[in-house]
Amino acid sequence: MRRAWIWFWLVGWLVAAGGAPAATGRVIKVLPQFLDLKGRNSLSPSLYERDIYQARLRDHTNECSGMRFNVQWKTRGQPAAPLKLRAELRGVAHGDFPRQITLETPVQRRGWFSQWTWVALVGREYADFGRVTAWRVTLWEGDRLLGEQRSYLW
Repeated sequence: MRRAWIWFWLVGWLVAAGGAPAATGRVIKVLPQFLDLKGRNSLSPSLYERDIYQARLRDHTNECSGMRFNVQWKTRGQPAAPLKLRAELRGVAHGDFPRQITLETPVQRRGWFSQWTWVALVGREYADFGRVTAWRVTLWEGDRLLGEQRSYLW
């Protein structure tokens, strides 16, 4: 009788685990950074030096060649569809509406821990777009939103 109960509970747990939901995820952190004319966000690996260089690039926009959004994200579970990061950017208004652009990049889960991926707006697109005033970064599993981070002005 005891063995029957053990098998009953084991099968019950396996059935419950089989009906577990798909992947869950979130965007942990977004670091928007300016890139200089050589594509660098810093002159040295020091975080202090990076912050000083970013302040300089923010003040001297003619030395910028683009913006890069470094995104830390994490998922749990097996995704049922391909994962992608989407960055939506709003710029200075020309006319009645602000400029908007959407950048996407496919991502893959590697391991159990969070991962860093970057999305960049560089070159001619950056020059045509102008100054970025607000942003939102989202993590998608197919058509399902898993997580998002956004700037204060979004």
